[in-house]
This record gives sequence, C-alpha cells and structure tokens, in this order.
Amino acid sequence: MYAQPQARAIRAVRAIRLGPRSIAALALVSATGVAGFAWPLIAGPGSQVSAHAQDAPWLFAGLLVLLVGVVAATISESGLGPKAVAMLGVLAATGAALRPIGAGTAGIEPMFFLMVLSGRVLGPGFGFVLGSITMFASALLTGGVGPWLPFQMLSMGWFTMGAGLLPGPDRLRGRAELAMLAAYGFLAAFAYGTVMNLAGWPFMDALASNVAFDPHAALPTNLSRFLAYCLATSLGWDLGRAVVTVVLTLTLGGTLLKALRRATRRAAFETPVTFDPR
Repeated sequence: MYAQPQARAIRAVRAIRLGPRSIAALALVSATGVAGFAWPLIAGPGSQVSAHAQDAPWLFAGLLVLLVGVVAATISESGLGPKAVAMLGVLAATGAALRPIGAGTAGIEPMFFLMVLSGRVLGPGFGFVLGSITMFASALLTGGVGPWLPFQMLSMGWFTMGAGLLPGPDRLRGRAELAMLAAYGFLAAFAYGTVMNLAGWPFMDALASNVAFDPHAALPTNLSRFLAYCLATSLGWDLGRAVVTVVLTLTLGGTLLKALRRATRRAAFETPVTFDPR
C-alpha cells in the first residue's frame, strides 16, 4: 500500500497593506492635514492666512471629506472581504466604547492601547483606517462632533498607522516586542496630544494669555509660546495617557496580541493559501 499524498493548507498572518491609490490619497490628506495643523507656524506675521484664523476650523472641516475618501479607497483597493470588514467594525466599536471610560479623568484613555496593538498586528493600512473610523465612531457616541473631529481622525489614523510601521512584525515576539510597543505608545501619546494642541492653540485670544498664538510674532516667539502652552495645559493629560498606554501594553499586551493574531489567522483575509504535500 502506498500512502496517498495529502495537502495541508498553510496560512500565515499577513498585514493588510495600502495600495498605490490609497497611498496617494493618504499622502494628499496628510499633506492637507499638516497644513491644517501647522499653518500658525508656517504663515508669516503679515500673512492673509492669519487674518482668517477664525474661519480655519470650518474650512479645514473639509478634511473630513478627504478622510472618508481615503478610508473608502483603502477598503475598496485592498479587497477586504466580509471577515476583514467585520473585524474592522468590531475593533472600531470596541475602541469607541473604551474612549468614554476616562471621561473627566486625566489620562485614562485605554483606546490608545488597543489602537497600538491592532496597528501592530494588522499593519499600517488597516491601522490608519481603524484609527480614523474609531475616532469618528467615538465622536458620535460621546457627542463630540465638531470642527475638531477631522483633526482627531487624522491624528488617530497616524497614531495607529505608526504602530503598523514598527520593525520586525514577522520576527519580533515576546517581551522585546511588548517593550517596543510600550515605548512607541509612550512617545506617540505625547505626539498625539502635541499635534492636537496645534488644532486649538491658534484660536486663543493673544491679549488674554502670553502663551496664546500671536499672528504678529515671529516663528521663534510662537514656538516658545506653543511649548509653554503645552506644558501649562496638556502635559498632565498627555503624561497620564502615555503611562496608561504603557501599563496596559506591558500587562495585557501579550494576551491581546495573541488573540488578534489568532483571529486574523482564522479569518485568513488577504492571505494566500499554499499547499505543502506530505
């Protein structure tokens, strides 16, 4: 008797990546977002941009339309199946539900921990879409819809995408991976808070505070004002967010990473099946 060859399906987890059109769309929306965030620092003292400072939040609310376009292009171009879309919905709903937990308590924001781990497992493309949709869903849940929402969506998309760009997604495991993710979460939590400060800082009354944006001041002066503004208003909140992200990553990260990888492997979206005879 001869043993009949059997086929064994081998599936490996592969992150969902951005396609060429999605990359182009993301580059456009990111460039627009950077201009929306940083215009106070790049506009000259006599610039006409400063004269329309009060209109800026509503003008840049158009960024929301571009973000929706990026999300739609990514989902369409990557060919996400129903399983991947379902996972996207579950993770976004979970992140949106976690956000109100820390309402009114500085730094208790566990959704950032979930975004870091999800971006790590599912890659930068899925991460950007997940971060943007999660922030949009949480805004609907908490009633936080306003001209700041596009900036929050873009910042959270960058935050989650950055986790997917970290090195060693196929090789690094265990404590070393958790340490890297905790370090990224700590630094990115401060970066998120700093970037979001830029969205609201220019609209303070310069006469009311010496840390407010002054459209007539030079760049070094406004930079020093902005740093003082961050230290005086958001340092404690950003530090709390960073510490909570690190603690949750180091304590729960290993378990959640295994669960996400197992779910991704079983869903097997965007994963080719190869056959190894034995």
